[in-house]
Amino acid sequence: MTSFSKELSFRWSDLDPNFHVRHSAYYDFGAQHRIEILENLGLTMKVLRSQNFGPILFREECVFRKEILLSDKIVMHTKISKMRPDASRWSIVHEFMNDDNKLCATITVDGAWMDTKLRKIADPTPEIAMDAIRNFPKTNDFLEL
Repeated sequence: MTSFSKELSFRWSDLDPNFHVRHSAYYDFGAQHRIEILENLGLTMKVLRSQNFGPILFREECVFRKEILLSDKIVMHTKISKMRPDASRWSIVHEFMNDDNKLCATITVDGAWMDTKLRKIADPTPEIAMDAIRNFPKTNDFLEL
């Protein structure tokens, strides 16, 4: 597998007054896809709650290249671009590609795992999180931190 991919379906409410996808909708699509991927990798909400940890973001950035309209066919590809060996810190990239395989936008997030009881960064990284995130497809320029 080269990436986790998802075809997006846009709603009227995803548009801004200029009739293209509003900036905050990109972030919503990225967040939803990350949660779906974690679920797919066994990190369900039930598991996260029972083991008292979850993902936390330090940075989220979107670079817009080409507008996306309501009827456009867009596939979002998600990969990991950076990670510490213990999977305690990581960066994930979402690429929004159109039917012509042109890059429309890129979201990059930097994150870690939070202990939800202590409200601090999980130390050590939960084993189940390490196993899951190591199964993420990696970017061509993947960097081990």
